[in-house]
Amino acid sequence: MAATSGALLNGLGSPFLHGGSRTQTLLAGARGGVNVVSSRKLVIVAAAQPKKSWIPAVKGGGNFIDPEWLDGSLPGDYGFDPLGLGKDPAFLKWYREAELIHGRWAMAAVVGIFIGQAWSGIPWFEAGADPSAIAPFSFGSLLGTQLLLMGWVESKRWVDFFNPESQSVEWATPWSRTAENFANATGEQGYPGGKFFDPLGFAGTLKDGVYIPDTEKLERLKLAEIKHARIAMLAMLIFYFEAGQGKTPLGALGL
Repeated sequence: MAATSGALLNGLGSPFLHGGSRTQTLLAGARGGVNVVSSRKLVIVAAAQPKKSWIPAVKGGGNFIDPEWLDGSLPGDYGFDPLGLGKDPAFLKWYREAELIHGRWAMAAVVGIFIGQAWSGIPWFEAGADPSAIAPFSFGSLLGTQLLLMGWVESKRWVDFFNPESQSVEWATPWSRTAENFANATGEQGYPGGKFFDPLGFAGTLKDGVYIPDTEKLERLKLAEIKHARIAMLAMLIFYFEAGQGKTPLGALGL
């Protein structure tokens, strides 16, 4: 500790930082054990973190590169909004939740496509209608069922978005007395947390049966999730193009 303090004082007393002899004399006195107060103050100003851009090599401004309605507060916000969809704050929030939901479905789909084909050998776009499937359906039947069920769920989400917590869960789980487990524990739209949605405690802790969110962990996980979600959505777009040519991801990889 003494060696470190001495090295620090020597560095502060260098002519590079303090050219005056008066300051160096005061510092020398401090090294000798005398309490002195210098009339000069060393002020260090930390530079503000530059806003991240989706085109890092371009330094120009403008709403195409650096839209004014994106201030970097959203996880994974790099200023990408060339069509100006997020100018309205209400719809910016809606588009972010839509991106999050689509990204989560895409991540689940990518894993399911690889595992499903590796297990059964059936291309993912033919799995539902395969005769050996547990419940074979035609493409039209699967599409109609999905539109019916997902349409109902999405309509409920739409209503809840503009009127939070208006879609109660008690009626959906009348057999359960633990409806509070399905409530929003973090208070943030799209990140419910809680004992049911975060059972392993990645973004919070369980104390005396009460879920306590950890803000720092949640922020890190939100950024990681949106990055993985975007990669998964791009992967699904590639899978769709491959399916149009009768190819599969595993086939494209030669597996």
